Amino acid sequence: MPVDFRNDPAVQLIIQTLEADRKVIAEAKRKSFFIMGGGAIVLIAGVSLGLSYFAAVPGAAIIIYGLVRYSKTTTAFSIYKDAFKKKVVGAALRDIDQSLIIEPLQGMTESEFDDTRLFSTSPDRYHSEDQVSGKADKTRFYFSEVHAEYKSESTDSKGRKTTTWHDIFKGIIFAADFNKNFHGVTIVRPKDIGSTIGSWFAKAVPGLFGGDSQVVELENIEFSKTFITNSTDQIEARYILTPAMMDKLCELNNRCSYTVSLSFIDSHLYIAFPLDENYFEPPLYKSLLDPSCLERDIYIIRFMYDIVKELDLNTRIWGKA
Repeated sequence: MPVDFRNDPAVQLIIQTLEADRKVIAEAKRKSFFIMGGGAIVLIAGVSLGLSYFAAVPGAAIIIYGLVRYSKTTTAFSIYKDAFKKKVVGAALRDIDQSLIIEPLQGMTESEFDDTRLFSTSPDRYHSEDQVSGKADKTRFYFSEVHAEYKSESTDSKGRKTTTWHDIFKGIIFAADFNKNFHGVTIVRPKDIGSTIGSWFAKAVPGLFGGDSQVVELENIEFSKTFITNSTDQIEARYILTPAMMDKLCELNNRCSYTVSLSFIDSHLYIAFPLDENYFEPPLYKSLLDPSCLERDIYIIRFMYDIVKELDLNTRIWGKA
């Protein structure tokens, strides 16, 4: 995949500067680990030789010194990471479309996550970052990385409590202005929950609608094999899920590692992509000059951007402005 934006001398200078920073941070981290390891060896050796007091003081001091150095590298890495996202990923975005921007500290809000109606469980722990937004012709869209979890607690026979965290969803959620006006709620979910990363998708779908939804029987065989559709309005669901739209959704889903899910709410489209990886993170122990360094990030950006074209969202229907 071409990465023409790298031919810009200004971008090359940024990458070279960040590469120098990366090397310094990586070496500093290695040294801090070496120092802490040395302190631990002094401490353990002293204890094993019966010199616990004499070994504890210098050993602990060395470990603390290593931790201080490590904390400094953590701060430096945060600055390096922020610069990478804003300047390098930002340049890649502008190369695709000048309207595209990345806001590393922004993401889908927890309330909008709940409003997508894709998840039956509200998060106990929620994080979203790296929001990319823009406008492809007439269609405004954005997508964010999201990690939502719920917790369960158990108590053993001795009264000790254990808290376990479970994923509700981990991946990217894409949101866009849909090209048709509608008022109901339509949700398209994987028919085989096992094809996703665990059981993150809402299993008790009728509860998401307040009990007034129905399964929509659709004539597209491939679509019906992959997805089950629920809606508060059968007619409106068919108005949204035209034969062409179902074909396009099948094509989109076939390009993904895990089955996607969608919701159509308030004239907006939400698509949840379960993913194993975290995107837009700069390497620490791999060179930024490596041609393959940005390929994965550029691929996901183009993939999300092309959704507008693939689903024909710029074709406005029946007076949709």
